[in-house]
Amino acid sequence: MYLSEGSLEDEIKGKIYDHRLMKRLLPFLKPYRRPLYMALALILVGAALELAFPYITKIAIDGYIAKRDQRGLLFLSGILFIVLLLQLVCGYFETWLLQMSGQKIMRDLRNRLFAHVQALDVSYYDHTAVGKIMTRLTSDVDALNELFTSGLISIAGDLCTFFGIIIMLLYLNWRLALVTFTVVPLIFVATEIFRHRVRLSYRKIRAAVSRMNTFLQEYLTGMSVVQLFGQEQPSFEKFEGINRQHLNAFQETVFYYSVFYPAIELVAALAAALILFSGGHSVIGGTLTLGALVAFLQYSRRFFSPISDMSERFNIFQAAMAAAERIFVVLDEPEEQRNSAGVLPLSADVITIAPPSIEFQNVTFFYDPAKVVLQDVSFRIGSRERVALIGATGAGKSTIINLLLRLYRPQSGRILLGGRDLETYAEADLRRLMGLVSQDIFLFSDSFSENVSLGDPEVTLQQVEESCRRAFIHDFIAGFPDGYTHRLAERGADLSQGQRQLISIARALAFGRPVLILDEATSSVDTQTERLIQKGLETLLLNRTALVVAHRLSTVESADRIIVLHKGRIREEGTQDQLLSMKGLYYRFHMLQAANS
Repeated sequence: MYLSEGSLEDEIKGKIYDHRLMKRLLPFLKPYRRPLYMALALILVGAALELAFPYITKIAIDGYIAKRDQRGLLFLSGILFIVLLLQLVCGYFETWLLQMSGQKIMRDLRNRLFAHVQALDVSYYDHTAVGKIMTRLTSDVDALNELFTSGLISIAGDLCTFFGIIIMLLYLNWRLALVTFTVVPLIFVATEIFRHRVRLSYRKIRAAVSRMNTFLQEYLTGMSVVQLFGQEQPSFEKFEGINRQHLNAFQETVFYYSVFYPAIELVAALAAALILFSGGHSVIGGTLTLGALVAFLQYSRRFFSPISDMSERFNIFQAAMAAAERIFVVLDEPEEQRNSAGVLPLSADVITIAPPSIEFQNVTFFYDPAKVVLQDVSFRIGSRERVALIGATGAGKSTIINLLLRLYRPQSGRILLGGRDLETYAEADLRRLMGLVSQDIFLFSDSFSENVSLGDPEVTLQQVEESCRRAFIHDFIAGFPDGYTHRLAERGADLSQGQRQLISIARALAFGRPVLILDEATSSVDTQTERLIQKGLETLLLNRTALVVAHRLSTVESADRIIVLHKGRIREEGTQDQLLSMKGLYYRFHMLQAANS
């Protein structure tokens, strides 16, 4: 039910630096290049000011303290204060610029991702967990924010500081500098071990987060099923297992950090001891000043900081490259073919004068090649004609609706709308022509009016209220103190199934499409409510082309024709009286429901 341990996409290892991925990320940075350049300049200035502090200390000791020059020492103290103040100012603006730019880049990237996933073919969601997509939009984008705010620009400051300190050490005393450099191999060995181990732990953490998001999304959505069948304990045990994996991976990371930084401190202390021993002899021998030795010790302490920082930057780079690769896996998914080269403009009379006809010509479709869902299906629904489609579960009724809505495309055959191939319609035009009342009602955690109008500015509040009256839900909504502005719970959980169905019907009425598809529109209401809805539907279906899918035969009795679908093929077609006289599949359906009523 949730992502397995070996989910390949979540286990993408990533490189420390991938030029191909960075090239694709650069367009997201381009609009903010000015603040990023300013932040880089501030980082370099801050690094230079950091290098000035030990040298000012050397001047103070050798030039003023040794000579007991209090006035000069006061002047130098003032300069040191100004340097520290400038460091503070540079650090503030550098952090502000980086964080603001990073947040804006994340906003743009999330917007791009969300717009893209909305444009993906519905079949993509058949094999991709929603929790995984949520991880791409949240955790993976956050990892890229770390790259922009703490990695890409900051590493320039670390490199500047690192090489600046090397130059200052060599300038002060090249022999003592070589003594300092003897411990560098220990640093690089410890850093490489740390970087490799932490990279593995971070990979486990990211995989566990993705599995956790997927699990939570599925189980929280299906909580009523879990509780109904008493599966709380097994569900908890599954979640506890995923949560334990995340904890274990995080504890590994904590362990490596708790070992690495003390190890760096130990090596830095060793370097300081060597400098103090060798430099002390030089001071006693008169070949090195005390101020230079103190400055040397200060530079040596700073020397190891950018090394450990760069190790952390490498991990940020690696995590960001892995996140970028997973994000671009989603962005590289081909969008639904909404506007092909053969798109034609929509004629105004299709909407205002003549509702279009529907025609299936030898349509064959399958989700899995081993199991054909529709086999050579052909039928026609004329303009303003109402045709009912019935059949047993799995006969292919919902698939016909999905194909007509162009959520999927047939493997062979053609679908015509108003005499034109469905592929010649632009996406927006196709949606303007069709309205759907589905048995699977989705309501947003928004007001009644927003759930009916879906935020379309062309649908006025008056139209919403009129639609709700015709769907017999107005009195119920008016009973709330805040009426149409009342905010619903998530997915309309505070409404009954029948009430959600009525809102869905009101939604179709408000948009008034010339082609209407009713998919079990009255399946979730009681008999009395069904009668009221049938009256509303009579008005709704007037002068519209309609395809009505239903299990209840009472829903299809008023249809102009009835099509009986069985195992992906059309078996019978005609009026209700004709089908009853044939005493075939429809007759058996009719008798079975009559016996159960």
